[in-house]
Amino acid sequence: MTRLLPTELSAYLEALVPKRSPELQAMEVDARKTNFPIIGPTSGHLCYLIAKMIGARRIFELGSGFGYSTAFFAKAVQDNGGGVVNHVVWDAKLSKKAKRHLSALGFNDVVKYHVCEAVEALRSAEESFDLIFNDIDKEAYPDALPIIEAKLKPGGVLIVDNMLWSGRVFDPSDKSPETRAILELSHMLTASPHWTSALVPIRDGLMVAFKEPK
Repeated sequence: MTRLLPTELSAYLEALVPKRSPELQAMEVDARKTNFPIIGPTSGHLCYLIAKMIGARRIFELGSGFGYSTAFFAKAVQDNGGGVVNHVVWDAKLSKKAKRHLSALGFNDVVKYHVCEAVEALRSAEESFDLIFNDIDKEAYPDALPIIEAKLKPGGVLIVDNMLWSGRVFDPSDKSPETRAILELSHMLTASPHWTSALVPIRDGLMVAFKEPK
């Protein structure tokens, strides 16, 4: 991933994040060694803050990796008095790895694991959610929005990762399906009367969108 922020700014922002547990730091080291995309501590802490501020108790992650982002959401849910964070991945090995990390972090009581296609899992969920985090394949972003909108409660929050897409969204010659989909979702969220949104330009860009009450 292309670094969009100056190194000094990135380091300063990360230094402001509260100290992470050894388990979380080990996950960060693992991600660097294997080049596995995680949201990183600055974005992770912002996700925790948002979830805590809105009192989120029911969270659904569309794409959860090996549990790094899940850990920040799970901590918020615990701090909010308990609930469920749905960790969803295609890969059973990835799910088991996440469970090892999240168990070590003490989050077994608030994390539910799914090994399946994330959007279909959200579609089939019986409950609504306080917060939905979206980090699926980028070309699927626009098609997922109606399902997200149906399953997110009024007054809930959507957080979408990779909305700067390593700077490719700035390049008018980039016609790739992924870039077009990210630009389309940006327009959908910013133009719709059902959402109030802002793009936070940390790491690779987090879109934070509030679902307006009906």
